Amino acid sequence: MYSRLLHLEEVLRHRSAFLFGARQTGKSTLLRDRFPDATFFDLLEADTFRELSARPEYIRQTLPEDARLVIVDEVQKLPSLLDEVHLMIERNKDLRFILTGSSARSLKRGAANMLAGRAWVARLHPLVFAEIGPGRLMERLNRGSLPAVLDSPAPAEDLRAYVGTYLQEEIRAEGFARSIEGFSRFLTVAGTCNGEQVNYTAVGSDAGVPPRTVREYFQILEDTMLGHQLPAYQKTVKRKPVATSKFFFFDVGVANVLLKRSEIQPGAETFGRALEHLLFLELRARLDYERIDQPLCYWRSRSRLEVDFVVGDHLAIEVKSKARVTRRDLSGLRALSEEIPLERKIVVCTEPRRRREGDVEILPVEDFLADLWQGKIV
Repeated sequence: MYSRLLHLEEVLRHRSAFLFGARQTGKSTLLRDRFPDATFFDLLEADTFRELSARPEYIRQTLPEDARLVIVDEVQKLPSLLDEVHLMIERNKDLRFILTGSSARSLKRGAANMLAGRAWVARLHPLVFAEIGPGRLMERLNRGSLPAVLDSPAPAEDLRAYVGTYLQEEIRAEGFARSIEGFSRFLTVAGTCNGEQVNYTAVGSDAGVPPRTVREYFQILEDTMLGHQLPAYQKTVKRKPVATSKFFFFDVGVANVLLKRSEIQPGAETFGRALEHLLFLELRARLDYERIDQPLCYWRSRSRLEVDFVVGDHLAIEVKSKARVTRRDLSGLRALSEEIPLERKIVVCTEPRRRREGDVEILPVEDFLADLWQGKIV
């Protein structure tokens, strides 16, 4: 079993916690391993769900007097339970809850009691470099980083089943989309947009749904933890920036299935796209796990100069899948640094050793990832 980097103990010193994450990221496994003495209510268990849906007060009436931590798994299945949770937190300031979910949309849509600041939000991502270790880059680019899939003897079958399960369990069962057929067409088209600027009109035309519905469907992907928006960095003046966000699915393996990508090999075009995707997910997870309140963006000028990732206003990162970076590859970083006072400029690539090109650091992929999780990048 992997040792996960998300540490909820610090959150629990201050507040209860909502723990969100896509299915099979390992939320339940993490909590049962980390908090074996907690009182646990799993709403995926039919008898537990029936009892609590009929009598939400049952959770309060059966809670042991000495309970200090209560875990409610998949709380979005029963949003009304949050009123009871709120009441118990009010009556016992030492009592903590961890409320897990794979969909924030169910809670939003039902105007659920979000505990008025009495619970902080944490997110569990698929596995990251510091949890897996070095030497598995190509596996992750092909299989993704969901724990059960990464170590599966049949990862392709598991990934196809996973995408189908989400359609059935998260979208159809919850009734998020008016037309499951329209959403299925959209999801296929959305796969081709992975890592690209989102054009709602073009996606709608290809999927046969209106642009307004496309916006709603992308929001569904975010709310069900299936994807992330990467906003455009807007603070340059001399070079007019674009304003359109990019979209990335939450896992490289899931994107591979939707894109119908065959095996990724070094040097192929798909390698560079998958590598950029993976590094985005690592950066996103690092900021979330360390609760670093800095925006993660990309920058592109209207003249098509681009930097893959900008963290805050001080760090710019460019991803190159090539084995030899030249000065020509630094044009986006140089242009951005003329606009804002960057503290660091980094190119992540497949060169075998780290080096410098003037004030630009050139790092091999695994060196960058090791530095990232040792706190040397952000």
